Amino acid sequence: METEVKLAFDTKEELFGIIDNEWFSDYCLDTSPKEAVRITNTYYDTPDRSFMKKGGSIRVRIYESEEGRRYEQTVKYGGSVTGGLHQRYEWNTSIDSDRVDLSKFRKMAEDADDPTDLFNEIMEDIDSDKLIPLCSINIERTTYMFGFGDSMMEACFDYGIIEGNGKKDVVCELELELESGDVVDLKDMADFIVENTNGKPYNMSKFKRAINLLDPDYNES
Repeated sequence: METEVKLAFDTKEELFGIIDNEWFSDYCLDTSPKEAVRITNTYYDTPDRSFMKKGGSIRVRIYESEEGRRYEQTVKYGGSVTGGLHQRYEWNTSIDSDRVDLSKFRKMAEDADDPTDLFNEIMEDIDSDKLIPLCSINIERTTYMFGFGDSMMEACFDYGIIEGNGKKDVVCELELELESGDVVDLKDMADFIVENTNGKPYNMSKFKRAINLLDPDYNES
C-alpha cells in the first residue's frame, strides 16, 4: 500500500526554500546536496479507458541521472485521499524499455507488498496490445530521507510539467512517502511543514491532473 502526503507550492523557490530552513536538518538524515533525477511518466489505458473506469492507472516511468537510464512500470488501484493523504494499492516492476509489459507483473513473487490476487483480478481482462499512451508528465525529482517520530519517510521535491491534449500544467509539490513506521508520524510531519511554509495539502494526483487536461469535466480528486 502506497501511503503519502502531497503538499502543493506556488513557486519553485518556495518549494526548494524548505531545504534552507533551519529545521530541515533536524529531520533530514543527510542534508548534503542531492542530484535531481529526470523522470518521464507515460500513462496507458485502452481506447475506452477501461482500466481508469475500474479506478486504476498503468504507468511507465523512465529515470535519467548521471548513473544512466532505467525503466519501471507501475499499476495503482483504488485507495482513498483525505487532506492530502493518499493511500492506494501499488505494484512496481522493472522493465527493459519504455513499453508496457504486463507479463512482468504476472511473474511477481507471492510476497509482493500488495496482494497479487487483487492484482490478477483487476488485470485479468486488460490486453497489453490494446494499451495506448494517454498523457505524459515530466519532472525533476530531488529526494531526501526524513526521520520523524518512529518513522522513516522519503521527501520528494518535484518540479515539472504535465501534458495532455495539447495543454500543460505545472507540478510544484512535495511528496512525503512513508517508508516505514506509522502514518500518524507522516501526517504530523506534513502538518509541521504546512505550519512552517506556504505549502498546502493537495488531494489530486499528477495522473488525475493530467486526465483533467484531457477531459475538463472530469472532476474526481
